[in-house]
Amino acid sequence: MDMDLEEGWRLQPLGGDTGKAFMGTKAEKKIFLKQNASPFLAALSVEEITPRLVWTKRMSSGDVVTAQEWLNGRTLSRAEMKSVAVGHLLHRVHHSTLLKEMLHKVGGKVMGPQELLTELVNRLSKTLLGHPLVKKTIELLRNQIDQLDESHYEVCHGDLNHKNWLLSDSGKLYLVDWDSAKFANPALDISMLLCAYVPVSEWRTWLENYSGTKVTGKMAECIIWYSCLDCLNTIQNGYESQRYHMMNKAILLLSEIQNK
Repeated sequence: MDMDLEEGWRLQPLGGDTGKAFMGTKAEKKIFLKQNASPFLAALSVEEITPRLVWTKRMSSGDVVTAQEWLNGRTLSRAEMKSVAVGHLLHRVHHSTLLKEMLHKVGGKVMGPQELLTELVNRLSKTLLGHPLVKKTIELLRNQIDQLDESHYEVCHGDLNHKNWLLSDSGKLYLVDWDSAKFANPALDISMLLCAYVPVSEWRTWLENYSGTKVTGKMAECIIWYSCLDCLNTIQNGYESQRYHMMNKAILLLSEIQNK
């Protein structure tokens, strides 16, 4: 792909779902290049949540290419997602005034519980809509939606897969791939992480490390609501991709959460 780079730069595709990420190399220099990355990457760079932004360039095609410093490191393992460091960085994201201001400027999407629930129900297959536990959970979510504290929203990443967490060789932790960023209740991110990586028996400890305070009844209710929503999304994803092990695992987790 032609990115209108200076002569001598070579591009190597880095894979991924979008096919828009590349490593650029020239002599001993390396940079991370991405086409049409999240427009508030500059704020993420300033907050040191992503690797440093080197430059931004609009190509003749109209696409925008961003270049970030190349850091040697690795993605986190599934087990490492329970770490205190992950919770602390996520807390910084959810409480950054700069990120909030920048996402407002670029027209960040707002997703409240009603929008999220409607979106989910619309994508659930007819087969799953007839499943007793799924049916019961949707009714539960509808009945409890007015009890949620939705007085303010924060910047949420929206895709906390362990492969989006980068640990550099110097020990610095970063959160990358912000294409799904939105304004929402932080419980959206938190529940996504808890459901995927933390045993239910350890949720309270993780939440206290994240927030630095004891878990209140209101906070627990909010986390349960968003966790049930996340399980339903995972069930649908497993059904669509015919990954039935993933689907059944999410069904068991959903049952465990509701019986907690």
